Amino acid sequence: MPFSADNSHVDALFSQARLAQADYEAYGSQARYDSAAQAAAWAIMEPARNKQLAELAVEVTGLGNVPDKITKNHRKTLGLMRDIADAQTFGILSDDAKTGITEIARPLGVIGAVVPSTNPAATPANNVINALKCGNAIILSPSPKGVSCCEMLLAFIHAEFDKIGEDKRLVQMIPAPGSKADTQRLLELADLAVVTGSQDNVRRAYSSGSPAMGVGAGNVAVIVDETADLAAAAAKITASKTFDNATSCSSENALVVVDAIYDAFLDAMGAQGGALVPTAQAAAIVARLWPDGHLNREAIAKDADVLIEKLGMAGSVPAGTKFIAVETDGIGPDHPLSGEKLSRVVALYRARDYDDAVAITKRILTYQGAGHSIGLHTADIDRPVDLGRHMPTCRVIVNQAHTFATGGSFENGLPFSLSMGCGSWGGNSIDDNLHWKHFIQRTKVVRPIPAREPSLDAIFSAYWEKAGK
Repeated sequence: MPFSADNSHVDALFSQARLAQADYEAYGSQARYDSAAQAAAWAIMEPARNKQLAELAVEVTGLGNVPDKITKNHRKTLGLMRDIADAQTFGILSDDAKTGITEIARPLGVIGAVVPSTNPAATPANNVINALKCGNAIILSPSPKGVSCCEMLLAFIHAEFDKIGEDKRLVQMIPAPGSKADTQRLLELADLAVVTGSQDNVRRAYSSGSPAMGVGAGNVAVIVDETADLAAAAAKITASKTFDNATSCSSENALVVVDAIYDAFLDAMGAQGGALVPTAQAAAIVARLWPDGHLNREAIAKDADVLIEKLGMAGSVPAGTKFIAVETDGIGPDHPLSGEKLSRVVALYRARDYDDAVAITKRILTYQGAGHSIGLHTADIDRPVDLGRHMPTCRVIVNQAHTFATGGSFENGLPFSLSMGCGSWGGNSIDDNLHWKHFIQRTKVVRPIPAREPSLDAIFSAYWEKAGK
């Protein structure tokens, strides 16, 4: 990529990070790595600082709301600290006399992390904690709107580092104002490039020449089948869809409801604050939410009252409306409701039966969001596994509030993360939630052992019986 500006300041920043990481590793220990990670975690979790970060994030990005960002900063970080509390990331991991192999934990080096404006504190904190836990240094490249929030987070982390005598150069950021050229240079220099957010940045990371982990786009579709507990499903969908004003990539973007319980579900949804917009009015919503072919920045990630006003729905939806469900049957680039909306708007599809619901959901994923996740509200124990066997998705979230479940939850076994790998379906190198295991590598010491060479008969006898020699 041709650079429009001198990037020597990025090189200088990286050189300092490289020096700090070399010392961190040379004089490292599990206790030191753990202490640094704890310092970074407390920097964002301490209540007063958490509140400051949440308030600044909403102020400078215009996305989400303060109470939910406080909750996100706290719970995502607390969950991550639970996940890594007993993880060994330093020293000898295993010593197997049978194989003759000793595995030693080793850092990756200097991480370059690009972070989005939707989570300008929680996502960089998550990356910083994972990097430090595994013996790395890290340089952040925030989105333009998230620069001041990232600056505040780093100031808080460095203040905690002062308490424990840790090297501040381990956690740095590209200084304001930043640029695409600066970010590209960081991606090229990094020992590992980690990118959450813009798919353009993800592609840049994969083509940078550095090892890279990018995550795919979300466009969550959720099936509600005829066996579901409709009241519980509606409550969970509402809590998830409205959290932080739908800024999460795990926020429901389409509800696919089977005909047999469609009307009953609408009643349950309405009781939770979901307002129905019939098909006849869908075009008017599209015109206001995508006024020039792009999402309306005055409507996305806003509180319900602001969204309703911007969509021209004031006075035509019930008082207390929390989100809008727009009936549609269109899917694809000519039907923007079928894609990610970053707002308290969800597309509503009526399926003939469960099989039709699966077919609709697959068409939605094929258009946008493949690999990320789908949801299913059901009492059937076999349907979730069947979806997992046949749908282009890395996660099937069953009977849960999708936003809270996909990135790890205290009520499921997924690791806490703000970055969801989408596998080959989403053009990603990982299919897991990005977590600490992706920030470490292993050196294997390999010793000779007694030979374990099998005979041809031991390998091929069953095949020869079937096919002959």
